[in-house]
Amino acid sequence: MRSTVSALLGFACVAFTALPSLAADPVWKPLFNGQDLKGWTQHGGKATYAVEGNEIVGRAVAGTPNSFLCTERSYTNFVLELEFKPHPALNSGVQVRSEVHASPRKVVWNGKTNSIPAGRVHGYQVEIDPSKRAWTGGIYDEGRRGWLADLKTNDTARAALRMGEWNQFRIECVGDQLKTFLNGIPAAQLKDSMTPSGFIALQVHGVGKNTNQLELRWRNVRIQELP
Repeated sequence: MRSTVSALLGFACVAFTALPSLAADPVWKPLFNGQDLKGWTQHGGKATYAVEGNEIVGRAVAGTPNSFLCTERSYTNFVLELEFKPHPALNSGVQVRSEVHASPRKVVWNGKTNSIPAGRVHGYQVEIDPSKRAWTGGIYDEGRRGWLADLKTNDTARAALRMGEWNQFRIECVGDQLKTFLNGIPAAQLKDSMTPSGFIALQVHGVGKNTNQLELRWRNVRIQELP
C-alpha cells in the first residue's frame, strides 16, 4: 500500500510541476512599477487603492460591492507571480483572464444561462481565503459560474497560507490549462476554455456594513508572457 501511495503522490507532483522552460530562460516584466498605479484602472466597488513604499494597498469601504484594480491591457498565455499579505477578516483574490463590459451579457454553461450585469468584473479568480475553509489558491469564477477548482482534497495547500506574513502566488495560464501554486505548494489546476484572454486584477471583497479598517497588500507583481 505504501508503495502505491508513493507512486500516486509522485504522479501528482509531476502533473503539477511548473513549466521547465520558464525556469530555464525567464523574461519577467513588472506589472507594478513600485511608484504609482500607472497601467491599472479600477472597476466595481469603491474600495481604495494606494501605493505605500513598494506595495499596493487595498482598503475595504463599507457599503460597496467587490472592487477590482485591473490592468489596462489583456494577457493570454503567461506566468504571473506576486506576493500578498492577507488580512484575517478580509476575503480577496487575484483575477486572471477576466473581463468587464459596458452592456449586460449572458453566459451558457452546462445547460444553464447566467446573466452578467453591465460593469460587473467576471472571470477566473485565484482565491485569497483567510477563513477556516482555507481555500487560498483555489480557482473561482468570479461573477459567472462560481467554484471551478477548490481545495477540499488538498490539505497541504490549505495549510500553506501564512497569516500576517508575505505569501507568494505563482499562476500559470497556458492554453486551456490553469495552475496555481501557493508558497511553492501546488494548489489547484483546471482545464477550461471559456475565457482565453483577459486582464489581471487585484480584488478587495465587499464587507457589507463593516466599518473596521481592513486592508490587503501586494508587491513584486511580475509577468512572463508566453506564445
